[in-house]
Amino acid sequence: MGLSLAVALLSTSAMAQEAAAPAGPTLTKEAKEAAAKVYFQRCAGCHGVLRKGATGKNLEPSWSKKDKDGKVTEGGTLKLGQSRLEKIIAYGTDGGMVNFDDILSKDEIRDVATYIQMTPDVPPEWGMKDMTASWKLVVPPDKRPTKQMNKINLQNIFSVTLRDAGEVALIDGDTKQIVERVKTGYAVHISRLSASGRYVYVIGRDGLLSLIDLWMEKPQVVAEIKTGLDARSVDTSKFKGFEDKYAVAGSYWPPQYVIMEGDTLKPLKIVSTRGMTVDGEYHPEPRVASIVSSIIKPEWVINIKETGQILLVDYSDIKNLKTTTIESAKFLHDGGWDVTKRYFLVAANASHKVAVVDTKEGKLAALVDTKKIPHPGRGANFTHPKYGPVWATGHLGDSVITLIGTDPEKHPDQAWKVVEELKHHGAGNLFVKTHPKSGNLWADAPQNPEKDIAESVAVYDLKDLTKPPEIINIAKLAGLPESKATKRAVQPEYSESGDEVWISLWAGKTEPSAIVVLDDKTRKLKAVVKDPKLITPTGKFNVHNTQHDIY
Repeated sequence: MGLSLAVALLSTSAMAQEAAAPAGPTLTKEAKEAAAKVYFQRCAGCHGVLRKGATGKNLEPSWSKKDKDGKVTEGGTLKLGQSRLEKIIAYGTDGGMVNFDDILSKDEIRDVATYIQMTPDVPPEWGMKDMTASWKLVVPPDKRPTKQMNKINLQNIFSVTLRDAGEVALIDGDTKQIVERVKTGYAVHISRLSASGRYVYVIGRDGLLSLIDLWMEKPQVVAEIKTGLDARSVDTSKFKGFEDKYAVAGSYWPPQYVIMEGDTLKPLKIVSTRGMTVDGEYHPEPRVASIVSSIIKPEWVINIKETGQILLVDYSDIKNLKTTTIESAKFLHDGGWDVTKRYFLVAANASHKVAVVDTKEGKLAALVDTKKIPHPGRGANFTHPKYGPVWATGHLGDSVITLIGTDPEKHPDQAWKVVEELKHHGAGNLFVKTHPKSGNLWADAPQNPEKDIAESVAVYDLKDLTKPPEIINIAKLAGLPESKATKRAVQPEYSESGDEVWISLWAGKTEPSAIVVLDDKTRKLKAVVKDPKLITPTGKFNVHNTQHDIY
């Protein structure tokens, strides 16, 4: 499985720090190791391995910065102090940080608060030698089936992240039964489909990339590789003639991406993303956020979080790799295609903007100002009754759903502008979702610190957006045991046919969770998927919708 970032955080600079006199709060070796693990699992995604901040605040012990007028601002975790840090971690913030008082113990909260007042450790690199040593070809391509060997409706399979179990559950959308639980990396961030729909690529936050073959009698991992020590993104080559020839995965640490053989995951080329930001400053940790694959060119759109640079990587000749670098805004996160698959819209969430890339022309089409911290997931495409085609995003830091016009040909006055803001039932949104066969838009708010809001979703009528949304408390429908802990309703996902919406209830790792299935038209309960081994289900990815970028 390779070296974990939680351990690696301690392996490079800890010895030097232990030899020096402590300059601030300290922890025992055992407590520091435990706190580093919690930080990696719960905090590094938003705040960074080096704690310089991105979606979340800078968590260095002390920092200073100059604004454009030369005014110096100073801050840091040492300035905030132990007591205030513990309260922030425990109770969250209105800006989109979730409360951890029902996730972490009081001792864990105390030690993490102390840990982030200590000097960040710098983990080791992860190059071709390490990557190749981690690569496992479990079943070679010539030993795999030549046709589907099971009777599952593969187009309606859901690949469901079991966050704290280090697994994905493959759930049959027709029968609502778990087909297989597959051991993968920790906290799988995303499942992506091969162009053919045969393979599922899943990547965990520990950097482990697993390739699952759905054609096997029992779908299983046929290849795996550790692409880094912390990762979030993966996709394949989808342009005609290159279908699944290559796979690409991006890392948070080390900041780089790797190109691999699509059907074996053999590593072929590693490209570093360290460099200058759009502000002209060097950044040591420009993490690879989302990656999407174009169907109109042999290109990947690779978004570099801290630098605000969007890379269009031409994979037609990886020996002589050509890259177009597009300046947008910090800090790039996630996004999705417009309905034509020409324009890619991505949140620069800590800049409160959405960047629009014209992949046909290879340039930035617009930077759209939004409310605080847009977080679209893939976003949602639909035709607005007044403004024509739009793309929607929710926000971690504001209780609105933003609609952006996406049709510069027939609706030029609305193109790349915020045409409407729908009132949401609370800030803390992670995902919005609709379907071409649906008349609804679904939106969650799992990062909201209020229990009732976090356990509910909002449903908007796309034919009449003047109506307030219907608010549904998903936790109350599941029939799970009552507890003080919040059961966060997260990521509405449609079935292949667009008539069902699946919503995860993300409870604590020692508490029962569930997936609630609702009828899209009537909002009536259709099923509750429960299983003792359905541990902290979060992201769900329907094979058909993910394969064809339907959202």
